[in-house]
Amino acid sequence: MRVGKDGSRDTDVRNAGSRAAGRSARDLLIAADFGTSGVKLAALDRSLSLKAVAMRAYPLSLPVSGQAEQAPADWWKALAEGIADLRGLIPDLAERTAALVFCAQMCGVVATDASGAPLRPAIVWLDKRAGTMSRQMNGGFPSLAGYRLDKLLAWTRIANGAPSHNGMDPPAKMLWLKQFEPDVFAGAHKLLDVKDWLLARATGRFVTTADSANLTWMMDTRQGREGWSPYLAGRLGIPLDKLPEIVDGTETVGGLLADAAVELGLEPGLPVIAGAGDVAATAIGSGAMADGELHAYAGTSAWLSGFFPSRRIDIFHSFATICSSVNYRPLLIATQESAGTAFAWAARLTGEAEGDTDSALARAYEGIGPVQADDPLFVPWLAGERVPVDDDRLRGVFYGLGMQHDRSALLRSVLEGVALNMRWALSKVAKQRGVLQDTPLPLVGGAAVNPLFAQGLADALKRPVEVRAPRLAGVRGAAAIAGTNLGWFDSVEAAAPVLSAGPTETYDPQDEGMALSDARSAMLERHRSRLIALYR
Repeated sequence: MRVGKDGSRDTDVRNAGSRAAGRSARDLLIAADFGTSGVKLAALDRSLSLKAVAMRAYPLSLPVSGQAEQAPADWWKALAEGIADLRGLIPDLAERTAALVFCAQMCGVVATDASGAPLRPAIVWLDKRAGTMSRQMNGGFPSLAGYRLDKLLAWTRIANGAPSHNGMDPPAKMLWLKQFEPDVFAGAHKLLDVKDWLLARATGRFVTTADSANLTWMMDTRQGREGWSPYLAGRLGIPLDKLPEIVDGTETVGGLLADAAVELGLEPGLPVIAGAGDVAATAIGSGAMADGELHAYAGTSAWLSGFFPSRRIDIFHSFATICSSVNYRPLLIATQESAGTAFAWAARLTGEAEGDTDSALARAYEGIGPVQADDPLFVPWLAGERVPVDDDRLRGVFYGLGMQHDRSALLRSVLEGVALNMRWALSKVAKQRGVLQDTPLPLVGGAAVNPLFAQGLADALKRPVEVRAPRLAGVRGAAAIAGTNLGWFDSVEAAAPVLSAGPTETYDPQDEGMALSDARSAMLERHRSRLIALYR
């Protein structure tokens, strides 16, 4: 990267980016969404219509139980290959592109040197190696919900939340590096989230957005005081100079560096927009941007999320609002660990060797039929859980297996189990002040393409579920952020009608399905507390 010794970027590159943004002939932007297993990219026009789409996979390393890592170079390689795929569909892509924007998986830690080169593989969100350390970091006497009271009060007052007990949030991962890889921690110029590293690789500038910063639990999120908190960072023992600058998601981070431009096949100086983490980008891309309007995501993991006019928190059920990447707008997130991962696991378990691929999942779940009253119950805690119970020690369960149950019964139970788990989360989220109860629920993420799951979720939640471009909500949300920077929209919120337009598959709750869901949810509720106690 062309970065000065003081960390600054070449002025001519920044100016080139400004000139490029002003060229009226540029009618496309490129948005890339980096997930756990791969990147989804699209070239979109001024109406956020998808003109070309590409997807590229990259590996996930699971060295030992509880650990999950990726090589940042694999993200960049996949980005370059994906843009090449787009260029194959739009030959003049480079000349027409007005900006590049990213969204990405959150809660990762990439330790880099002063040039932005990673010092070790990235520790990604799925990693729970620091679970015990996180509980120790959070705990003490007197305690409430597993947090020492003074720590909890400080975190909730300043950051509107606290690190999870399961070790998946960045501060525990940073402290793990500090204790177990002290040379890496000491030598790290910056500790970055996934999107932040991509921005640094593209522009040479070390920045983050408020959503990622908030989830370090070292950010002051109080209105008018937004920024890094020396007090919270000091309590954790993380030097503030190892953390990147916080910028708004609509900001131009810089122009694309010359070497990056060559590798990506784009023009040097192309404006690179700060973007967002995947949760915030998906919330925008769902089109559900009114205060209190929720959407559901079911991909690798699952969540319920929505924007609110002010901060919200539920310590006892482990969810809260964080600052979103644009204007610090509060975004509620209630995350659950397993959705698509459970679907793929069950597919592999029942004979589909490539259970993670779309074709394998389609084959596995084709023709299994609707849930039956005597199907086993499934609890999808394959990787622990976060909401409404935060504990990495929990594990998945089939309950009520009998000799009559076959492959189809198990697969039906897995789909239903994820839907009922989301119902469990919604039962807590719905009590928050200002939640809109009677609006259709947009469903996004890869699992949304399974019609049996979408219908089961509608029955379980007792509200219509709407599915449109489910795999690309993050891409479209990131594009709305970039489009606002380019002047295509007056604000991110102004893009909501565009994002909600287009072909929609609506799943209305059915009387028979709701009645069965109620009965089976009641059965599950009777056993859930005992299962939690078993793993603790």
